[in-house]
Amino acid sequence: MGMSTALETLCGQSYGAKQYHMLGTHTQRAMLILSLITIPLAIILANTGSILSAVGQDPEISRAAGVYACYMIPTLFAYAILQCLLRFLRSQNNIFPMVLSSGITTLVHVFICWILVFKLSFGNKGAALAGSISYWINVLILAFYIKFSPSCVQTWTGFSNESLYEVLPFLRLAVPSAVMVCLESWSFQILVFLSGLLPNPELETSVITICINTTAIILMIPFGLSSAASIRVSNELGAEDPKGARLAARVALVLGVSEGILVGLALVLMRNVLGYAFSNDASVIRYVSTMVPILAASNIIDGVQCVLSGIVRGCGWQKIGAYINLGSYYLVGIPLSIVLAFLFHIGVM
Repeated sequence: MGMSTALETLCGQSYGAKQYHMLGTHTQRAMLILSLITIPLAIILANTGSILSAVGQDPEISRAAGVYACYMIPTLFAYAILQCLLRFLRSQNNIFPMVLSSGITTLVHVFICWILVFKLSFGNKGAALAGSISYWINVLILAFYIKFSPSCVQTWTGFSNESLYEVLPFLRLAVPSAVMVCLESWSFQILVFLSGLLPNPELETSVITICINTTAIILMIPFGLSSAASIRVSNELGAEDPKGARLAARVALVLGVSEGILVGLALVLMRNVLGYAFSNDASVIRYVSTMVPILAASNIIDGVQCVLSGIVRGCGWQKIGAYINLGSYYLVGIPLSIVLAFLFHIGVM
């Protein structure tokens, strides 16, 4: 997903500049590059079981994870193409086809899961295959729409040799984009790992995992605002209207703060019942309730940060965003969490 966000800059600004044919060219180039990059990732997935065993994980768990990962390999290629198609449509403010395609795919996914996991008794292999099939269905629906829809006549003119060139300019945006996403995502995984080193690791790990999963769910709204901000800002900059870009950025920030406050209040009101959605353990539920006010406050900040990341992508400032994420998460956030958790003994709080 990280590298594909470069299309929010390239396609968005091309659309704003009315260079409509370039949207198709940028998208084709991205699909080609991301598909090639997916190959080494697929090799890693194919050897997941051996890698987990080599680092000392339980052999049975390693074997099961390795089998699941192998059946997930087709998902990688579908996901790479899907992210490019989504940004191609989003850059021209063509949202409804994505909503419809996602809705259809979700309904079909439930049916496919039921068939493969329960009726055919494929177990975790069936779950992985169901995900792969569903992603490819989503890709095919969007590809069919792009090919035959009148709304994409100007922006998709067929495959072009032009997409084979200008690879380095794409990578200059795509690599920092991926770094931005990875640095943020990995920081949360590091926190989970660190929680396992605390006294009573089962409780601490359970609570931090619940908090991270809750954050992931509620961040879907700011993520949508982030995408909208990225596209609107890039469209306006492509049209050489910096005032319009500034207005779009301000509107997105106001919406982000408002959403964060409302969701934060909802979390605080539900603090005593939130834990029941994840666990029946009384100690976990009590711990989660004490974490909710902190979670609510961080949600406001995370929402603003998410919107700002979208604005950064719209401006083509991915490299700056990568440096900021590196400094904020790895030079400040994680070291501070280590000090608070291990020296001041306040746990995952």
